[in-house]
Amino acid sequence: MPRYTVHVRGEWLAVPCLNSTNTIEWLGKEAVRRYMKNKPDNGGFASVEEVKFYIRRCKGLGLLDLDDTVGDALEDNEFVEVVIEGDIMSPDFIPSQPEGVHLYSKYREPEQYISLDGNSLTTEDLVNLGKGLYKIKLTPEAEAKVKQSREVIERIIKEQTVVYGITTGFGKFARTVIPNSNLRELQVNLVRSHSAGVGKPLTPERSRMLLALRINVLAKGYSGISLETLEQVIKAFNASCLPYIPEKGTVGASGDLAPLSHLALGLIGEGKMWSPKSGWADAKYVLEAHGLKPVTLKPKEGLALINGTQMITSLGCEAVERAGAIARQADIIAALTLEVLKGTTRAFDTDIHAVRPHRGQAEVAFRFRSLLDSDHHPSEIAESHRFCDRVQDAYTMRCCPQQRESACFHACRFCRNLVHFFCIGVENMNWMVFAEREETISGGNFHGEYPAKALDYLAIGVHELAAISERRIERLCNPSLSELPAFLVTEGGLNSGFMIAHCTAAALVSENKALCHPSSVDSLSTSAATEDHVSMGGWAARKALRVIEHVEQVLAIELLAACQGIEFLRPLRTTTPLEKVYDLVRSVVRPWIKDRFMAPDIEAAHRLLVDQKASAGFWLVWEVAKPYIEKYRREHIPESRPISPTAFSLGSLRMSADDSHDHRHQNEL
Repeated sequence: MPRYTVHVRGEWLAVPCLNSTNTIEWLGKEAVRRYMKNKPDNGGFASVEEVKFYIRRCKGLGLLDLDDTVGDALEDNEFVEVVIEGDIMSPDFIPSQPEGVHLYSKYREPEQYISLDGNSLTTEDLVNLGKGLYKIKLTPEAEAKVKQSREVIERIIKEQTVVYGITTGFGKFARTVIPNSNLRELQVNLVRSHSAGVGKPLTPERSRMLLALRINVLAKGYSGISLETLEQVIKAFNASCLPYIPEKGTVGASGDLAPLSHLALGLIGEGKMWSPKSGWADAKYVLEAHGLKPVTLKPKEGLALINGTQMITSLGCEAVERAGAIARQADIIAALTLEVLKGTTRAFDTDIHAVRPHRGQAEVAFRFRSLLDSDHHPSEIAESHRFCDRVQDAYTMRCCPQQRESACFHACRFCRNLVHFFCIGVENMNWMVFAEREETISGGNFHGEYPAKALDYLAIGVHELAAISERRIERLCNPSLSELPAFLVTEGGLNSGFMIAHCTAAALVSENKALCHPSSVDSLSTSAATEDHVSMGGWAARKALRVIEHVEQVLAIELLAACQGIEFLRPLRTTTPLEKVYDLVRSVVRPWIKDRFMAPDIEAAHRLLVDQKASAGFWLVWEVAKPYIEKYRREHIPESRPISPTAFSLGSLRMSADDSHDHRHQNEL
């Protein structure tokens, strides 16, 4: 018998349908009738017939024709929403789709699998799992380890041994022994009571990353979870059944208790859950719609599901990937700005950077040369100011390699290595089960101090990209510094051009300065002083992502401003790779002839920096420039050798004036 799950005024109702020729209007009326039946005052209605409504799908929010039959319009177990005319949506109402889910509507159930053993997951794997590109399965070795650790737990229960979290309460109640008859209830109560987070739910992509990372930790075989339960969790992941996980509430020790408890709450069929098929709905309905049953927790399994730093680590993984991407593209945008402001490439000479042998600095300088070398890529703009009387550029142009090295390169590399370590090398759980010793031991691997410190460092490092970019935007907009029209627009006064876009960049940079205050220097004692020093790693991860998003937006504004600056230098053309970047921007944003609504243009440029081309896995701006950078690398073999302090022999890396020095600013000192 077909059955539909219908949302009416915040309640979910299961409506069976005996006849597939019944209309959508019938389904709506039947749902309203059941809703009224459950209300003491009939929901404020005298009869079903007086209720005026329309019906839409939960997935995609498409409106349904009331005259269509349910058999023609809906799939079995589909989720729909009855919207009653005249109702005002509460600002606290959980929408049918989370933020950004229009991008997720293209989700297709993957066919390929990633095998998890707890020791091999990479940050790239985790990001791809978050995007829904793979399903998960366990390796035979992982299954064997999970079984062995569960046998230890079963022995403890059988022998009625007193062990924390298995036969005792939690935290301050660690000395309270729980009877065997209440051990399952103990685990359910743990999950329910610890599901105390607040704030917006994590996006589907972040929820998938969190769930995948938790599965990977459990696959290591130290948690005591049963293979049966772990396989149920994996099935939920593979069906993209994602619990409602508020982003706020973790102090990062003992692990991310609140977020992971919300994760477990959905898996046991309570709270809210989202899937591409259903949108937001009661967890039990979402699981049932996918042919799944709620998890029935056995002793120790609630603790196994909620104790770890997976929220910090999964968000940190996203932060590292995005930071690395925007840092690479910042080099391209800075090079474009330097070209528009008629700067020199002499500051990127190989000998200068050989004297200070820092790997990141040398690589950034190399990228500038590869994009701006007038001999390699003739530039009419560069040729136009070859004999100008300027001798050097402002720091935000000529010091880009040094600033980028100190600001971002080391922070990204350090944080990437640490996040990777937490993905594969750490069993961060309290009361670990060592099957070979047939023993459980309490430790502190759940503490989030490591990733918290690293993510604070990452935020500080990446922020500088925006701080430097904002100064370049000022130079582009200021006619006394750029020799371009004020605010990059004709008929200034009638038009304001980039005036407020620069203000937006300044506001984001200022906000970042506050966000860069390290969260990990703070601690508040919790759990009656049992957890007397915590990491605040959850906030470190979330604010690092906010900082990175602001950096992306500031650089998007600079990208637009630089391309607009080129309009005033036409018909002169820049180098081939930078012309390709310009063409990419112009494919989504047209030049400003006069003022227009600017926010959509900024968002379009932002998307060019953060969207990936699925077939290649590259960010779009980077994808356009990378072939030219790599071609230049191949043609300048001495410069493409691995960079290390011992590699910086002036003789081996020096290039002659004829083949390396740009012919800009010939009189530069």
